Amino acid sequence: MRLLLSAFTPELGPLAEDPPLGWETATVGIGAVTAAVATVRLLVERQPEAVLFLGTCGRYDQRLALFECLCASEAIAISLEERRGGAYRPGLERIRWASTLPGPLPRHAVAVPPAITKTSEGAALLAPVAPAEHLELTGVFAACHAAGVPCGGALVVVNDVGPEAAAQWKANHAEGSRRLVEALRASGFFEGA
Repeated sequence: MRLLLSAFTPELGPLAEDPPLGWETATVGIGAVTAAVATVRLLVERQPEAVLFLGTCGRYDQRLALFECLCASEAIAISLEERRGGAYRPGLERIRWASTLPGPLPRHAVAVPPAITKTSEGAALLAPVAPAEHLELTGVFAACHAAGVPCGGALVVVNDVGPEAAAQWKANHAEGSRRLVEALRASGFFEGA
């Protein structure tokens, strides 16, 4: 059995009620810490052979198009204070987790800050790290890496990071999730599991 995760049920799109053969679904909550704890629990309870996280993300600039679907090549823990030089992490702290589950969509790095970036200035500071921002992926990837379970993330861009992000996300997240599931199904990804 393989496990499809999302922060909350709507981001599973039509798979929430009809998962592909050989897959189960679950939600892990919002934010990296909550997602990490929930993922560990699910790994222990369900013993999946692989994990794929489905979700929405924001774009920092025009490298990605709205409604573009992607696979995360890696999840990177980062904060605005680090980028501004007002904070640093101990040298031994791990901040990057690579995807270990091959995916059918274009691969991009994903920045995972501790909170949603709501300014254009913040988006510009984080853009050199990755083209997209998401909140849960470092937690999911960290848990899977620790357990030795192959993991990946498939995301869809539904908003620009900045002052209009919340309104754009509300308007676009359901359609984006539907398109992401459609892209994964069209690729034959689930049949190969």
